[in-house]
Amino acid sequence: MQTYHLTQWLLFFFIYSFIGWIWESCYVSVRKRHWVNRGFLHGPMLPIYGSGALVILISTIGVRENPWLIFLFGMIAATVLEYITGAVMERLFHVRYWDYSRQKLNLNGYICVSSSLCWGVFSVLLVRVIHVPVERAVLDIPIFVTDCAALVLTVIMSVDLTQSFNEAMDLKRVLVQLEESKEQIKKMQEKLKTASDELIADYKMRSEKLMEEYRARAEEAAEKSRSRKAAYLEWIDMKRAQRQLQLEELAERVESLVKEELSAKADSLIGEKRREELAELKKTIAAEFHRMSSRTDRSYLHIASQLKRNPTAASGKFADILEELKKSLDNLK
Repeated sequence: MQTYHLTQWLLFFFIYSFIGWIWESCYVSVRKRHWVNRGFLHGPMLPIYGSGALVILISTIGVRENPWLIFLFGMIAATVLEYITGAVMERLFHVRYWDYSRQKLNLNGYICVSSSLCWGVFSVLLVRVIHVPVERAVLDIPIFVTDCAALVLTVIMSVDLTQSFNEAMDLKRVLVQLEESKEQIKKMQEKLKTASDELIADYKMRSEKLMEEYRARAEEAAEKSRSRKAAYLEWIDMKRAQRQLQLEELAERVESLVKEELSAKADSLIGEKRREELAELKKTIAAEFHRMSSRTDRSYLHIASQLKRNPTAASGKFADILEELKKSLDNLK
């Protein structure tokens, strides 16, 4: 067994991350029928493949001459790595960047039998075929060149990882906020069911008109600029304005109740409690307006970047919101 220097291990990691990116991007692009720069990072690397390759090479050190043991050891090691990585990423970002829930014999959607078998086959190909010329090429590189290359690639990946991590956290933050916003508005609407039918009808009419206007603007932006970015931001503006209209309608209903329904009950205990409830609702509406303004176009562009690179991303907790965001991107292709 050849002993490798630390920077040689790093080069193997980057090489196999790049090979994994080529495979995943081509595979997903064929399925989606358009080019997909696959992966968590912006650059042409998929660390799960680089990490998987290193885990396989290390776990099969003593069995390189036996393909069946390579298959078994490599499959187990890579499957454990895939499960841990998937579970940690979902815990951290509330999003699954791969999801095997629809596959037979899966475990919590992080791993499945078919994926594990693929890892086993890949282990044999890696150790007995792919790694042979890769190892020879890396070992032929002078060690000082290997050190410099590893350093440069590490810095580049670290910068990319930092940016991609921030984008993923933006996605998590917006998913949480949108879900909370939806629930808050739903609760406020339930509390204000006593408002007049006129206000409700007026809101529906304005909402439908607003949706039509923004759809026309989004189509116009797509036709003029041919820019998916411009059309996507038009869609975001439409959804933002629609939610703002909901809040304005709720505020009007609160004011209506304060002025009309409670004027005769101002001195009663029931009226006072009701007044306090409505005052709290007004604060909630104001807070929701503030939160809405904090969700900038930049945050949504970060989200779009993440979802374009990970079209199969899923979320159990925020499934509806995430699917709506993904659908908005699909509709702009």
